[in-house]
Amino acid sequence: MKLQVSLKNTFVETTSLLFVLLFTYAAITKLLDFENFQVQLGQSPLLSSYAIWISYMVIAIELLISLMLMIPKFRTAGLYASLSLMSMFSSYIFIMLHFSSFVPCSCGGILEKMSWNVHLIFNLFFVGLALASLLMLPSSKTTNGNQTNRKKRWFYISSNIIFSIIIVIVLFLSSEKIMHYKNPFIRRFPKHPIVQDTIIDLKYNSYYFAGSDREKIYLGNYSNPLHITAIGKKTKERESIKIIFDSKKILFSSVKIRIRDSSFYLMDGTVPAVFTGSKSDWKANRQLTGMPYFTLAEPLNPTKIILRSSNGRNAEHSIGIFDETRSSKIKYNSRLLQKQIDGIFDTDGTLLFDEKANRTVYTYYYRNQYIVIDSNGNLEYSANTIDTTTKAKIKVAHLKNNTERKLSAPALTVNAYTAVCENLLFVNSKVSGRFESDKLWEQSFIIDVYDLNTKSYLMSFSIYKIDNKKMSSFFVTSDYLYAIMGTNLGIYRLRDLLKNEINSVKSKEK
Repeated sequence: MKLQVSLKNTFVETTSLLFVLLFTYAAITKLLDFENFQVQLGQSPLLSSYAIWISYMVIAIELLISLMLMIPKFRTAGLYASLSLMSMFSSYIFIMLHFSSFVPCSCGGILEKMSWNVHLIFNLFFVGLALASLLMLPSSKTTNGNQTNRKKRWFYISSNIIFSIIIVIVLFLSSEKIMHYKNPFIRRFPKHPIVQDTIIDLKYNSYYFAGSDREKIYLGNYSNPLHITAIGKKTKERESIKIIFDSKKILFSSVKIRIRDSSFYLMDGTVPAVFTGSKSDWKANRQLTGMPYFTLAEPLNPTKIILRSSNGRNAEHSIGIFDETRSSKIKYNSRLLQKQIDGIFDTDGTLLFDEKANRTVYTYYYRNQYIVIDSNGNLEYSANTIDTTTKAKIKVAHLKNNTERKLSAPALTVNAYTAVCENLLFVNSKVSGRFESDKLWEQSFIIDVYDLNTKSYLMSFSIYKIDNKKMSSFFVTSDYLYAIMGTNLGIYRLRDLLKNEINSVKSKEK
């Protein structure tokens, strides 16, 4: 009997020592690379929103438990605390492996060499040690001299484990809600949602994206407005197309081409003029009559254009719908763009048409906001990007007796280039978030992804620079992302993580 008691005491002391070594090592490792530890928590799909205070709390708890285990008087409490902490770690990994949208990089130290599945087994092993040690502790005497009921100890142990798991689940659910809908400017970078496929040398830096169909993407050319380059999505073969058009001595100055289904559109808001034709012969043989001046435009169908014009009060930006079939062809909605400073620079942005949902997305350059507009020019909703710039940081100078306005200082661009695919909005952000390295921003362009159906932030990823050139635009299809950098066209294949998000949107539409 004494031998059995001695063996139990030895087991409990050995287990306590192992936990002291584990927690002390883990705490010191985190302290030595604390900044990286916070970054890892910030990238965690479960605890992103609580990365700051959890980073301090975990280290403090690990050191406190180690101290408790070394003092015999507090060893029982230390073992219960060890069981709770290891249960939390185990449930954290289990939830991440089975319910998270992605799995981040592993933690530091020796444990970094483990896969997440091996890490889970490692944690469960220590849960088992804590459980066995608690069951081997000598029963304490109550005031009436009876031994503590073994069932009561099992109740304490099971309650400890269940409560620990519930804490992690609550943190996970609340963190997910915060990250998607009330993001504290913490980006999530899953592992390689895109992978580089091909780089094509375009020879010139004057190309832009004109549109796509099932088989090809089309590039317009600022220097040669009637010339289009078509690139096969699968073959990557290039085809040169010349638009047949009699300009009739029209003084074009800023021509843009747009491809929609079987039609193409030749547009210039400075004339103003919009011509359209069929891709079957590439002849611009019809002009939309009565077109007003515009600075941005996107065709909705062969007779309908959504446009941005500077015809508002004090020449402020306004968005409207041009419909050739109506007697009153243009209808503006002055309430769509919200003035903050001057109504021109502060409302500048990108205009995109989502063909699948038949709606338009306007994303502001200088503030963290985008608006979604229906096919009749009415506001569906407005939403925010994840950065914290709510008001445009620009300075406007009024020249020539207030007849001319210019930016008097460099503006802080928040959202630069954008793309829409299957109800997903892709935004090239220019503002660094929390837990992000300067090196990442020096080497790449950051793309944030939003779900237009749920009005939520999904994830972010980086596009690494080609020949250290700036990106001038990008375009997204259901299989590929295309980016123009200098004279190069980078083609990136979407991996399952992003394609699943696109497929989930498709399934919702069915």
